[in-house]
Amino acid sequence: MLKFLATAGVWLAFAGVAHAASAASDPVAGDWMTPGGSAKVHIAACPANPSQLCGIMVWLKQGLDAAGRPALDRANPDPALRTRTLVGMPFITGFTREAQGRWSGGRIYDPDSGKTYRSKMRINDDGTLKLEGCVLIICQAQTWKRPAP
Repeated sequence: MLKFLATAGVWLAFAGVAHAASAASDPVAGDWMTPGGSAKVHIAACPANPSQLCGIMVWLKQGLDAAGRPALDRANPDPALRTRTLVGMPFITGFTREAQGRWSGGRIYDPDSGKTYRSKMRINDDGTLKLEGCVLIICQAQTWKRPAP
């Protein structure tokens, strides 16, 4: 029985590493520019759950306010979070892999409205990233591109 448990433990540890590797090596992972080039987002394995994908804002075109300070999450419905900076903020969370280049079950936070949407994402045939966010039955999509080298 002890040998079985040890073998099962090794297998489970390997499975966790394999999931993390699949998230990190998936074509969705990496840097993406939002439409109009207003922000750059880095998508990678989630720190708390490496089998899922998450994303943080790494650059904003309007990254500073009028006083030259970093832009804040002012629209957040939670007053305690309104002082966090947008750059470095996690706003794509909990995506689970369906297939290579296809992820669902995640959430996308819109810092302009302070709302969070159920969402999914996939790589298009042309290498762009399609993100779709939904509230009830109303969905909207965006197409993101890789940043220029």
